[in-house]
Amino acid sequence: MCFGRSHAIFFIQRKTRDHSGFGECAMLTALSMLIALLLDWCVGWPDAVFRKIGHPVTWFGSIIATAENRFNHPRSSQRLVGAEVTVSIIFFAIAVAMIVGHFLPDSVVGAIVAGILAWPLVAARSMHDHFISVYGPLFDGHLASARREVAKIVGRDPETLDEAGVARAAIESLAENTSDGIIAPLFWGVVFGLPGIVGYKAINTLDSMIGHRNERYKEFGWAAARIDDVANLIPARLTAILFACAARSKAALQVMWKDARFHRSPNAGWPEASMAGALGVRLSGPRGYGETWSDEPWLNSAAPDPIPADLNLAREYYLRTMLLVGVALCLLAL
Repeated sequence: MCFGRSHAIFFIQRKTRDHSGFGECAMLTALSMLIALLLDWCVGWPDAVFRKIGHPVTWFGSIIATAENRFNHPRSSQRLVGAEVTVSIIFFAIAVAMIVGHFLPDSVVGAIVAGILAWPLVAARSMHDHFISVYGPLFDGHLASARREVAKIVGRDPETLDEAGVARAAIESLAENTSDGIIAPLFWGVVFGLPGIVGYKAINTLDSMIGHRNERYKEFGWAAARIDDVANLIPARLTAILFACAARSKAALQVMWKDARFHRSPNAGWPEASMAGALGVRLSGPRGYGETWSDEPWLNSAAPDPIPADLNLAREYYLRTMLLVGVALCLLAL
């Protein structure tokens, strides 16, 4: 059963040493992730569907918000309670996916159904559209509009951003969310099937909601943040390499290797540093979050600030990366 449990379990339970069963599962899960990526890119998540049934991320969000409101109260064991809530939600998401996957046939038909179910868990189209919504007004010189649009995809205070600040924020969001929203879910979907992509999305949603370092969440969301760090360890570095390949840039690899470890995040610095090197600009740096100022280090500090035209080049590298991912999934599926 490729879509309801991991390849490892499937393989161990086989009575022979033949690797064909494991390989067949890998092909089918790659095919399902390819279908999910293509559906997302071609269709996105239609507004009419969202208004009618919402979105899996909003479903996760409702569960997380309910649990957080009920259990996140000042106590000496707040970190432990938060860990229990986090692990329970992740296991619940994986269990539901395993139950659904149990009823899918280990065939192309099953892969198609799994791909349709995984479709809303990939964010390639929405990432592109959000990025373009910033690039358009910034390129046309409408800074106020660009600030409003970039505020939808980053947490920093948009009113403190000049043209270069908006450009940096948009490019950083594109780089980081390519890893979190596209490469990571596809990676875990290929490795563990439907439970892999669903489980990862639960982890990432938990981190985005409670994995913050502020007073309210620093203890309760500690486990969510650490689990997300582990889940993104491989995908973040894979994304950085894909950017370098898409840009055919040695500088991307050099900046990634030199600067990624200085980023505040153990993972986000890798795709951001790679993109900074590929574009020949500096990213990250000091920024404001409301009344708080964060003195972050620069990535590729010797390079100039990005200009609006660099966003178009970043978009081109993003599109090439999506093409590389699609080709890789095709090869795995074959």
